[in-house]
Amino acid sequence: MPAHTVWSRLHGRTAEGVPRWAVLVAYAIPLVVLPSSLWRIAGFVLNMPLLEFGPTSPGDQEGTIGGWWYILLLSVVSEAAAFLAVGLISEWGERWPRWVPVLRGRQVPVMAATIPAGLGALTLLIFPYAMTMITFGQKINGDPTGLVTHGWQTVIFHLTYWPLAAWGPLLALVTVHYYRRRTTSPRGIRCIR
Repeated sequence: MPAHTVWSRLHGRTAEGVPRWAVLVAYAIPLVVLPSSLWRIAGFVLNMPLLEFGPTSPGDQEGTIGGWWYILLLSVVSEAAAFLAVGLISEWGERWPRWVPVLRGRQVPVMAATIPAGLGALTLLIFPYAMTMITFGQKINGDPTGLVTHGWQTVIFHLTYWPLAAWGPLLALVTVHYYRRRTTSPRGIRCIR
């Protein structure tokens, strides 16, 4: 089976009229989320020495909010949420896939995709601020983070978490494109479907 066919099955075909830049932006979103997910799994689940720990080890229930399973779940949910951006450039973002009961084959209302994606992009704009605060050793509210890294650990942390700052702006860009593409006919006449 050719690689293009396998790739198409994983994400669906790109919708008609989507420019290459929008496709690249949509696929960049899961990629900017991936490093932080891998860092969390490596540091908290696999106990790799990516940060210094206090009295509890990374796998202890008290050492993380909900234990190792929480870290895995957070990473999987983050990647799944990031992958939804691909729907904004794919056919499954315009028509419900055939495996969706009741809705299969029906057109996805423009606002049903635009509103959640827009709210998500707006919410994700917290990451640039949060990463700036973490860089200065503080939480968003100004309290100390409690995150202890030294030397190469600090570099790895920032290399894996700073890409999250791009998630919100990239999602906003592809959301605006989706809305404009779906509400404007080829002749430039607005048509909300």
